[in-house]
Amino acid sequence: MGQSGKAAPGGPATTPAGPRSRDWLARYGKAHMNVFGLPARVMDHGQGVRIWDLDGNAYLDMMAGIAVNALGYAHPAWNQALADQASRMAHISNYFASRPQIELAERLLSISGAPEGSHVYFANSGTEANEAALKLARLHGNKLPHPNGTGPARILALTRGFHGRSMGSLSATWKPTIREPFAPLVPGLEFVPAGDAGAMEAAFADETKGPVAAVIMELIQGESGVRPLDPDYVASVRSLCIDHHALMVVDEVQTGMGRTGYWFAFQDPTLSGGARPDLLTFAKGVAGGFPMGGMIAFGQELSEVLTPGMHGSTFAGSPLASALGLVTLETIRKEGLLANAQAGGERLRQGIMDTRNPLYVGVRGRGLLDAVQLAHTCSHALASWALDHGLIVNAVAPDAIRLAPPLVIGPDDIDQAVDILSQVPGDLPDD
Repeated sequence: MGQSGKAAPGGPATTPAGPRSRDWLARYGKAHMNVFGLPARVMDHGQGVRIWDLDGNAYLDMMAGIAVNALGYAHPAWNQALADQASRMAHISNYFASRPQIELAERLLSISGAPEGSHVYFANSGTEANEAALKLARLHGNKLPHPNGTGPARILALTRGFHGRSMGSLSATWKPTIREPFAPLVPGLEFVPAGDAGAMEAAFADETKGPVAAVIMELIQGESGVRPLDPDYVASVRSLCIDHHALMVVDEVQTGMGRTGYWFAFQDPTLSGGARPDLLTFAKGVAGGFPMGGMIAFGQELSEVLTPGMHGSTFAGSPLASALGLVTLETIRKEGLLANAQAGGERLRQGIMDTRNPLYVGVRGRGLLDAVQLAHTCSHALASWALDHGLIVNAVAPDAIRLAPPLVIGPDDIDQAVDILSQVPGDLPDD
């Protein structure tokens, strides 16, 4: 298991934003477009599972850059790979290939168990990965017979799902507050109630609107509060896709790269019911903090749908990103971080429930992707309290906080996080 960083002072200590952070935040407000709101702190550096702000306050990071920093901060192997590759070449464009790019694609095909003939497409983010999958699905759907003789095939998405914020991926994202201001969005995408097998079957059966080209889904709906789908439901969707020649697109942007204790969540039968995707998208943790994403097309036929000139990206699959992807995957393997995610997640979930804090009514998730269900809608107040006491958590829903620490987190770090959470007041105000 990897390094856990320097020890933080014992016990929670209030650490409000200091003068240096306040000064820099004022400058931030004058220079940055207000799409994220005003950040809570200005961070300076990190080590292991801890991060320090400009005023010297240390925080135990249970968010990891929203499930991105798989190896934590300043892991020596990651740092060395960054320096080595940057000294050789960082970017060369897609007119050329590099050894790290080829090796990483091969490694991803191996860990995903993709069959012979499968291929990888690299992107820069989860949004871009899902854009590629939606475009491929649309091309696939164009070949399906249409009962009306014309019109696009449909792509089905789930309520509570999140797939990105570009116009295409946003069209498959459920949350009305971030989707509706940009209407009209891409046509041909429909929402089906998550977990409702009957509703999914009815959506497939209603071919008056056209055939179904694909279903896009997360096996754990992360942004809606870390909500795992029922494996029997997932298996039923897989069967419908097979029967109707539709593609099953599994969005593993948040759940991939060891986050759930498996390389990919679909490899856990308690999540997938044994279903295998046709297209798999990934991002976040793949390069340990460097922007990267991509898509795996399972099998030769799907791998040949996109042809030269149909899709692309200037920066995708760069030598630098690929080298960092390789070292991240190798470190996860070498340091046993899949097993650590499973054991750490169990320790974390059990520890939170053992606190007997009346504010916590349940914990759900897999591996090191978990949500604490709260007794009332105070998640932002809780996240703010925790930050002031040296702990970073994410208010993922009004009544839930998300915990997605670096995969290198150790038992003592988990126990410290639980100790701080145990002291959260039960009378926090509603947000």
